[in-house]
Amino acid sequence: MGSNSAINAKQVNVKPLALAQHLPDVSRVVYGCMGLGGGWNNHAISAADRNQAHEVIDTALAQGINYFDHADIYTFGKAEQVFGQVLSARAELREKMFIQTKCGIRLEDDLGPKRYDLSAQWINHSVDKSLQQLQTDCLDVLVLHRPDPLMEAEEIADTFHRLRDVGKVRFLGVSNMQHHQVSAIQQALDTPLVVNQIELSLHKQDWLDETVYAGNQAGAGVNFTPGTLAYCQQNRLQVQSWGSLCQGIYTGVDASSQPIAVQQTSKLVARLAADYGVSKEAILLAWLMQHPAQIQPVIGTTNLQRISACQQAIGLKLSREHWYALYVSAKGEELP
Repeated sequence: MGSNSAINAKQVNVKPLALAQHLPDVSRVVYGCMGLGGGWNNHAISAADRNQAHEVIDTALAQGINYFDHADIYTFGKAEQVFGQVLSARAELREKMFIQTKCGIRLEDDLGPKRYDLSAQWINHSVDKSLQQLQTDCLDVLVLHRPDPLMEAEEIADTFHRLRDVGKVRFLGVSNMQHHQVSAIQQALDTPLVVNQIELSLHKQDWLDETVYAGNQAGAGVNFTPGTLAYCQQNRLQVQSWGSLCQGIYTGVDASSQPIAVQQTSKLVARLAADYGVSKEAILLAWLMQHPAQIQPVIGTTNLQRISACQQAIGLKLSREHWYALYVSAKGEELP
C-alpha cells in the first residue's frame, strides 16, 4: 500500500456544513469537553483542572475550533463548571465560540436507576443548571442526549419553544437517534432540528455497513437503522460523530494486544500519515469528513498536541483507494 515517497496532500475546498445555515462560521471540527473537570469522581475542581481548561480552550480556538460540546453529566457536572469558570474569568471568550450541551441522561440516584428523561420538567431543570454551571445566558444548541422511550414529541417541542422564546436556547438537536425518532420530533417543531450526534468512526462501521450490505444476508446483524444518514443529508441536519478518534486505538494506544485487524489498521494509518505528511489523527478525521454526509467530528482529547494535530484534517482529501483501504482494513474482511 503506497510507497515511501510523500503524497502531495490534496486540499479541497471545504464545503460549508449544514449547521452553518444556522450558525455561520461554525468550525469544521467540534471540541468535546467530556475530559474536563478532573475526571469522573467527586473530587473538587482544582487549580490544575482550571489551568487545563484554559489551555484546552485556547488551543482549540487557536486552531480554529470554535464549537464546544458539553453534556450536563460529563465528569458529574464538573466539565460544565470548569468551563464556566474560564468564561467567568475571561468573558470575552464567549463571543468567540458556540456552546452546545446535552441533557436527558439521569444517573442513578435515590429515586431510581440510570435512566433517560426528556420530560418538560427535566429538560427545563437541566437547561437552568447548565446555564448556571457554564456561566452563560444562552445555549447555542441544546441536544437531547439519548432517546427516551417515554418521550412525547409535542411535549419536547413545546418545552423547546418556551426556552427559545425566553432566550435560554437558540437551537435544538438530538443525539443517538435513528431517523424515525428524529422525524417524530421534527414534525412537532416550528423550526428545524440542527444536529444529530451519533457514534461514527473508522472502528464503529455499522453506519457504512448498512449501505454496502443492503439486501445482503451478511448485513443481518448490522446495528444501525438504515437510512439515518440519508435522512440527515436530505433534511440538511448536521451529522456529528462522537468517538471519532476511536479512543486512540489506531493512533496512540499500544495495538500489540488488539485484534489483528486493529494492528494492521494502526500500521496503515501510520503509513498514510507519513505519506500525506499529516498526523495520524488527521487521517482518521479526513476519512470521516470525506463522506457525503459532511460529518462534523467531535474530538475529546485533552492532549494539546493532539488537538492541534486534528486540525490538519481540514481540507485533506484521501484518494478513493486509500479511503477504501482504511475501511476494509478496519473491517478485517473484504467487501461483498
